[in-house]
Amino acid sequence: MSSEERFRRLYAVNFEALLAYAMRRVEQPEDASDVVAETFLVAWRRSGDLPPDDEVRLWLYGVARRVLANHHRSGTRRDRLGERLRQRLAAVTAADPGHEVPQRLAVRDALKRLGETDREILMLTAWEGLEPREVAEVIGENAAVVRTRLSRARKRLRELVGDDRGSPGHVLDVLTVPAPKEGR
Repeated sequence: MSSEERFRRLYAVNFEALLAYAMRRVEQPEDASDVVAETFLVAWRRSGDLPPDDEVRLWLYGVARRVLANHHRSGTRRDRLGERLRQRLAAVTAADPGHEVPQRLAVRDALKRLGETDREILMLTAWEGLEPREVAEVIGENAAVVRTRLSRARKRLRELVGDDRGSPGHVLDVLTVPAPKEGR
């Protein structure tokens, strides 16, 4: 029997048992499917090293156990990372001047009325603090073209929102002056 035939038989005989094993040990059915798929991937890659047929099921359980351990470790890391990102996002959201400006809905509406590239150029410049040459690199455009489009986009946005800058921190000030760069 060829190694491919042996693997097919091994898969057919052990798939349901391994899936049940994984289902009892994870929270989401999709995760169990991933564990079983990874287990059989290991078996396929190591098909030349598989134990005899009467021992292969236990070997597969051992592989599945290690795959599950990796899955749980990565889940823990993912949860910790998610929590750190949520905390950082909360801090950034609280510090976002757009949330403090009463005209933010008008600005968002005006931004939607700009072309996609002009909107992206404005947002990368004002909100991400990128220089026009950096924006050019991000969007794959010439820096001179970006500077021209940025100027026109700012003008068009002023027309759409209105240019009443009577109070400090007016929303257009945020979109006109690049944000200071951290660490530069």
